[in-house]
Amino acid sequence: MMSELSNQRIISLVPSITELLYDLGLGNQVVGITKFCVHPQEWFRSKTRIGGTKQINIETIKSMHPTLVIASKEENIKEQVEQLADFTEILLTDVVDYNTALKMIESVGLATGTFDKAKIISGQIEASFLQLNSFLQKQQFQSTPCAYLIWKDPYMVAGGDTFIHSMLHKMNCLNTYENQLRYPAIHFEDPEWQAAKMVFLSSEPYPFKEKHIGELSAQFPDKAFLLVDGEMFSWYGSRMQYAPSYFSSLSEQLNRAD
Repeated sequence: MMSELSNQRIISLVPSITELLYDLGLGNQVVGITKFCVHPQEWFRSKTRIGGTKQINIETIKSMHPTLVIASKEENIKEQVEQLADFTEILLTDVVDYNTALKMIESVGLATGTFDKAKIISGQIEASFLQLNSFLQKQQFQSTPCAYLIWKDPYMVAGGDTFIHSMLHKMNCLNTYENQLRYPAIHFEDPEWQAAKMVFLSSEPYPFKEKHIGELSAQFPDKAFLLVDGEMFSWYGSRMQYAPSYFSSLSEQLNRAD
């Protein structure tokens, strides 16, 4: 069984899972990634790209003779994944919060013969988030009503059934859109927008910049706006190890803003 796993030909359709596969030491087994799999840089430069997360090249993938394709229920197109299932094994992941992210890491480890390494990574993530929780309790920071912008034209936010929402909760932020599903388009008349004291502008998928803070601050001088690293909020996988330290720094900024 282990020899079979060592001969796997893996294609990842999920950027954050691509980084996890790298950290699991699967450089020889991973043969294909998407154009959005920017971490690690050495894979981005050297691995075959099979399209984007929403528009994969089925024929290219088929020609690579994969033994396992790792996909995401949220990030990939159902019909495209079903086409792949006609000729290869699929590991379909479904990450919606912190706990399902940890389960995903271990399921990837199990499917690739790296379960022990995956358990170490998930354990390190748990330990890091416990430290974050202890830090927040020690500082006695107040919960901050917030909104998390992911897109512009139209403005869209992270709702309450997203991994981003789970990360906001971990850093003691109250997502004012928690009763909305997925990534709703918003209006500035929304009571949820009105309730937000802090608005995060993510670096991805829309690349918000300082100029956008200037535009919004002019309209809403009663709110605080902050550019944030979207990967820390939305990349489930081994990158989660680094999120708690980042969230600690953000929490200090929030409380200075209050």
